[in-house]
Amino acid sequence: MSNITNPLPTVKIAGADVSRLIIGGNPFSGNSHVNAALDAEMNDYFTAENIKKTLRDCAANGVNTMQLRSDRHIIRVIRELRNEGVELNWIAQSCPEILYESNIMNAAANDPIAIYHHGGAADNLFKEKNYGELKRRLAVIRATGKPVGLCSHMPELIYYSEEQGWDVDFYMTCVYNLSLQPKLSSAITGVANENERFEDEDKPLMYKAIRAAKKPCLAFKILGATRNCATPQTVEAAFREAFDNIKPTDAVVVGMFPKYSDQVKANADIVRKLLV
Repeated sequence: MSNITNPLPTVKIAGADVSRLIIGGNPFSGNSHVNAALDAEMNDYFTAENIKKTLRDCAANGVNTMQLRSDRHIIRVIRELRNEGVELNWIAQSCPEILYESNIMNAAANDPIAIYHHGGAADNLFKEKNYGELKRRLAVIRATGKPVGLCSHMPELIYYSEEQGWDVDFYMTCVYNLSLQPKLSSAITGVANENERFEDEDKPLMYKAIRAAKKPCLAFKILGATRNCATPQTVEAAFREAFDNIKPTDAVVVGMFPKYSDQVKANADIVRKLLV
């Protein structure tokens, strides 16, 4: 991509050259995984212009890929960004509050490099043992001609997909198992996720599943949704832990909230330090 300067190391995901640091979209949609106050602060900060500024900063720091929801608001911002000459790979997340088939068709029509099934929704189907419906939903993505991703917070679902040979091209893998407790709400549905389970004991279990998976994995929540961000040293330690435990063919996805500091540059600099 000609608009990417000082490129970071890349891996092949769904046939595309993807930077090993990908910007995640939860902050853009006011989903902090902390509390209602931080959700509101993110919503107020991330105007369309500030979302685009953050993504332009990604391009300027070698981050060539964004993982964002496929709702109408985010798609409009992506279109604005492209019309302004900034091209980033877009990995599209399905939106559980939108009718599934129409959501996937709309995402596919707006040129993502891949589409993946939302993690919490996938985990719920897996816990219900509704494997047929989850496979059907993955097939809806496949029918668009776009590469297929499966997201989960549960190592067990990654193992099951691999054992059953499910038709997926990559996994989105949360290093914290947020699906061990009931999850009845989210900032996307208007109620903040508070008091979620972020336990360090989960991380080695998902990292083991990531290393065992034959498909590429995109590890996310490596910073624990701010919980590992007390100092620059703890941030770097979290990145180091992630890259020490994922495959050379994998990448990390990190949400960024640059209201108070240039998190895009700081995170890109850490990845460059660790990998270049």
